[in-house]
Amino acid sequence: MSSPTAPTPSGPTGPSPSSRPTALVTGATAGIGLEFARQLARSGHDLVLVARDEPRLQSVAAELRAASGVGVEVLRADLVDADDLARVEERVADRERPVDLLVNNAGFGLKKRFLDNPVEDEVAMLQVLVTAVLRLSHAALGAMTERGHGGIINVSSVAAFLPRGSYSAAKAWVNSFSEWAAHEYRTAGVTVTALCPGFTKTEFHERMQVKRGDNFMWLDVEFLVEKALADHAKGRVFSVPGAQYKTVVALTRAIPSGVLQRFQSIGRR
Repeated sequence: MSSPTAPTPSGPTGPSPSSRPTALVTGATAGIGLEFARQLARSGHDLVLVARDEPRLQSVAAELRAASGVGVEVLRADLVDADDLARVEERVADRERPVDLLVNNAGFGLKKRFLDNPVEDEVAMLQVLVTAVLRLSHAALGAMTERGHGGIINVSSVAAFLPRGSYSAAKAWVNSFSEWAAHEYRTAGVTVTALCPGFTKTEFHERMQVKRGDNFMWLDVEFLVEKALADHAKGRVFSVPGAQYKTVVALTRAIPSGVLQRFQSIGRR
């Protein structure tokens, strides 16, 4: 992980405020987050893009403004850092510039097993996968329930259904929290969906120094996000794109966890 640094906010440099809905996406410069930003821009959303890499943020913002003509605001922040996270929370909770859809996508995985990782890396992963999701969801739900409408998509993982160490445990928390929030705030007009991807063709595994496959178990990111947005629009609590991963989730309910644990090295090589 890079050392924490203070955020460098950049105000709305696209079109002036409009009646278009606004989506805030964390981890928006690569992989699933970038595809969410692209598809949401094409559907007419103004965007707030959050990531650590300022040059990539500016490049993605320019691409989306040119391609879709939407307003794009960028906020450089490292969600491991408490001050950076507070800055993003403040933006999510802003009643004057409401966020209609929050996509909690930022995240990373660790290739090694629990005891082979420095505890600082484990804590940093927990901060991004759990603490940031909790705090940003809290900020969003407060504003959205006041307005009587809004949505949250929490990017979880099929790993949440499997015994695969601290990453799976964190994603299991995301699933449980999302399911609870979906039912708790549905009557207040807020839709909450947990997206549970399987292996996806993005930079995620490359950053873990894990070889990316190209067989039927690897999903195209465009398909993944399209299905996620469709499921969210239908009010579904869980989105598990791909018949192969719906089957995996079903099998996890039938196979003892001790047996499943024998296969925890899959996806780490």
